[in-house]
Amino acid sequence: MDKTDNSMAHGEYKVPGGKLVVVDLAVADGRLSAVQVSGDFFLEPPSALDAITAAVEGLPADAGQDAITAAVAAALGPDTQTFGITAEGVAVAVRRALGDAAAGTEAQA
Repeated sequence: MDKTDNSMAHGEYKVPGGKLVVVDLAVADGRLSAVQVSGDFFLEPPSALDAITAAVEGLPADAGQDAITAAVAAALGPDTQTFGITAEGVAVAVRRALGDAAAGTEAQA
């Protein structure tokens, strides 16, 4: 799917051994916008969710899973504790929202 307008897209990923990560986003001018990350995971401190969202917001819509994972991982400081969520899980949900149905399948193999 080529998301090139402001319509919202939705992606979900169940982290193996973890929780559900949900990403809703739009694409504007080839970049991710209106990013919302949610799910049944926990983060400490709670402000880490804002850092994850900020890391994804503005990335190129054609960014690969590895680039998204790196951006999210870099945004999480050393004092951040994640429970049921990974940077890779967020990246898979983003790619699925963008229409990459195969995203994350290699992680579960």
